[in-house]
Amino acid sequence: MLKRVLEPEVMNTQSEAIDYNQMDHRRVNGVFVDDFLTGLEYAIPPINGNWRVFDAGTGTALIPIELMRRGLRAFVTASDLADQMLAVARQNVVHAGFDASIELVLRDCKQLPDADETYDAVMSNSIVHHIPEPKRVIEELWRILKPGGLFFVRDLMRPLDTVNLELLVKTYAGEANPHQQQMFRESLHAALALSEVRNILTELGIPFEFAQATSDRHWTIQACKKSTPPKIM
Repeated sequence: MLKRVLEPEVMNTQSEAIDYNQMDHRRVNGVFVDDFLTGLEYAIPPINGNWRVFDAGTGTALIPIELMRRGLRAFVTASDLADQMLAVARQNVVHAGFDASIELVLRDCKQLPDADETYDAVMSNSIVHHIPEPKRVIEELWRILKPGGLFFVRDLMRPLDTVNLELLVKTYAGEANPHQQQMFRESLHAALALSEVRNILTELGIPFEFAQATSDRHWTIQACKKSTPPKIM
């Protein structure tokens, strides 16, 4: 197994935000939203029918925008720690016409100001690999989720070796520019293995089976929260 090599926690330069936004995320984001909506079928719906959703590490808000395009009745709080990402996200949200239903906030998901059990659903795509201590983010996202709510976190899965890493870069970023390819390469190197994700869940008192490999380069934690596990000190 490749050793985990951390990348910067925050992608906060203008060039990173623009390059990230211009990469073709349509298929991956579409699959994410498909799976998230399927997961919502097993969650307890809000009484008023309007889902309150938290998106951790929203980047340029492409997933919340895709979610709203599907017609879900929801208000999404979309968070990121990079103001450059949020600057592009604001343009995307306004252009898509969803500025009334997507709130963009600058927040550190390792220490959120939200009260316990605030949201009907929590989602995140590819924030965990940016975090040196990813257990803190998973614990926080679980804390702010209501009992019966959907916990849906997906991220990259670290390849076994450099041969497989370069194959993934060629397969999924082969037509991207060199900077975009390097960002993807570094993200794969910083990602967690499935076994590491499951160890974190076990430490937090969450059944490890909730984490599964869901593609050749992704793992996903999907669960409907039944009760809040004891806090691990």
